[in-house]
Amino acid sequence: MTSPISAISAISPLAGSTPASAAGAVGGSSGADFASALGKGLDAVNGAQANADNLAVQAATGTLTDPAQLTVATTQAGLATQLAATLQSKAVAAFNTIMGMQA
Repeated sequence: MTSPISAISAISPLAGSTPASAAGAVGGSSGADFASALGKGLDAVNGAQANADNLAVQAATGTLTDPAQLTVATTQAGLATQLAATLQSKAVAAFNTIMGMQA
């Protein structure tokens, strides 16, 4: 015996999201959000580099008690810088692809 399929209920919106903001993200009005996120990311890279520099000065002056802190901070700063460089490279490549489509 067959039973009828029940109606599909509506999907509830994500917390903190409205249909207008979701449509705006597709429409391109979220440029300020992207710029803010990019700025925060670059600030984080700068902070990691400043922390590594500070610990390097402490190591050079002999006031650093744990050399592992310097190693971890230096590695974090290097990885953050690599990530920023990779993102920049990908963004330039995407921009060039888009500009090539217009020609």
